[in-house]
Amino acid sequence: MQGVLIRNGRVFDAVSGGSRIAPIAFDGRIRGIGDEALAWAAGNACREIDATGHTVMPGLIDAHCHISFDEPHSNDELFFHRREGLAAIAACHNVRKLLRAGVTSCLDADTIFSVSLDVRDAIEGGLVEGPRMVCGGNALFTSVGGTAGMLVPDEGAIGYLKVTRTLAEIITEVRLQAKRGVDWIKVHVTGLIPRQRGEGEIQVWSMDELRAVVDTAHALGLPVVGHCRNAQSTRDAARAGFDMILHATYMDEEALEAVIERKVPLVPTLTFQAVLADHGDRIGASPFLQELFRREIVESSVQLRRAYDAGVPLLCGTETGFSITPYGEWHWRELQVFVDDLGLTPEQALVCATREGARAMGLEGEIGTLEAGRLADIIVVKGDVTRDVTLLGREGGISHVFKGGVAVDLETPLPERKPLPSWRVSTYSTVPATRANVARSPAGGAQ
Repeated sequence: MQGVLIRNGRVFDAVSGGSRIAPIAFDGRIRGIGDEALAWAAGNACREIDATGHTVMPGLIDAHCHISFDEPHSNDELFFHRREGLAAIAACHNVRKLLRAGVTSCLDADTIFSVSLDVRDAIEGGLVEGPRMVCGGNALFTSVGGTAGMLVPDEGAIGYLKVTRTLAEIITEVRLQAKRGVDWIKVHVTGLIPRQRGEGEIQVWSMDELRAVVDTAHALGLPVVGHCRNAQSTRDAARAGFDMILHATYMDEEALEAVIERKVPLVPTLTFQAVLADHGDRIGASPFLQELFRREIVESSVQLRRAYDAGVPLLCGTETGFSITPYGEWHWRELQVFVDDLGLTPEQALVCATREGARAMGLEGEIGTLEAGRLADIIVVKGDVTRDVTLLGREGGISHVFKGGVAVDLETPLPERKPLPSWRVSTYSTVPATRANVARSPAGGAQ
């Protein structure tokens, strides 16, 4: 592999907390920064890149993606309009968009069928170009349900989930997922039910059930991650020994104390809410939903910041894979939430998106920082990202991406995406064709 020497760039190493203008040299691994880089490059044939006016930093690590979903507009579409083989082919197309957006690693905590596991293995086997991936299997649900409401069956599997009704079924499913080769076990600790009165979602797992998941998974060497969107679920997941928590919104003092005591890494994943709150009026979302998600960010940010200040690791995740969060579009947005809403500095947010993200990958000490000996997952961004994290999201803002020292082609357009038969849910109309609605339309003659 030919070496690379990047000169004159502002190097953000995600270790010191600062940045400096310095050369960096690498092949498959980083060989040095500063004088060490120049010394190594002098003895090796290197391609040289002038990064004047650019930031050189670790590749982004997105700790909450859904590679197998292919941007559904609804759970109905995701559950009933997907085929396993075609979903895998679509995913192989979509993962290339992550790389081009500077995402060199991602956690895909749950999958439809076993698609994400297959894509992960195809990437590792050199069949597909994509980021480093670690994956869960079907998310574990109880029969109460989850965020898909009445679409969740009373038993069995559908979409990205598997319903487990008893302790025996929980233990069996964890063991089966271990056999299939998952990297994580995901549990939907909260969900939605009809006529719900509580804030956020409702907890649908007991403490005994949560501990059964953790004990079984840990005995098999697997970490456990939980979807928790209320205070009680975050508290109980932390106490049960979960290794990471997604969302952790609406935390009260008891939940915050449990998270701080155990230093459980949190992945707030507020990008979905932020995008919908910012742009919902342009994509047909209801004003009610926009305001609901805007409030969730505001009401959760104070406790998340308190957790961060107490030493709890915060990771950046985006919920990429839905129509609200398309592949390759919003992987930078969580950093802006951390800066604007949690009050982190740009440098602190960048650490959350890089060094801390290595925790999700199980690759601490290998990725997430620019240090000699680390894997050369490196991106080059136009401008000073340590002052403005939104530069990561500007069109053409990322000039170079390297994964393991191999340059990603950012110039050649991806193949044109055309409609897939029966892949998207069709609707008869956006509003009922009542006489009143028809009369208000231009065709009905209303003035």
